[in-house]
Amino acid sequence: MISVGNSLPDAELTVMGSSGPETVRISEKTSGRKVAIFAVPGAFTPTCHSAHVPSFIRTKDQFTAKGVDEIICVSVNDPFVMATWGEVTGATAAGITMLADAGSSFTEALGMRFDAPPAGLIGRSQRFAMLVEDGVVTVLNMEKGPGVCDLTAGEGLLDAM
Repeated sequence: MISVGNSLPDAELTVMGSSGPETVRISEKTSGRKVAIFAVPGAFTPTCHSAHVPSFIRTKDQFTAKGVDEIICVSVNDPFVMATWGEVTGATAAGITMLADAGSSFTEALGMRFDAPPAGLIGRSQRFAMLVEDGVVTVLNMEKGPGVCDLTAGEGLLDAM
């Protein structure tokens, strides 16, 4: 599992561009930059939708004030779902980048994959929030249990910075 001091594994994620899905390399997003990345088990799932994304919308200006260049939300969903979710929550309008890890390659490379068959969640990401500086993890917060969003909320990551 990824930990503080590790370099992020390079992976391709997908974002909805003006002409449709576009590939984004996480190494290009983080190289020479300070980036907050948070991951959720699934778009439109209760805690992710009502707590996690709104916490980063609420705290966006505080991250900017601390020198964070970009806030990225990652989920093991397709880019169409992520784009719609960003619009519905206001995350896109707030300037949060919604990236799809449709094949779970980034999530698995981080060692963050989990399955919750009773909820229909297979090959999803554990809930986490991290600060990455020039591709290296400098802060990593993970929740202890399902449905909790305290340490990984925008406020939790800011407190750890």
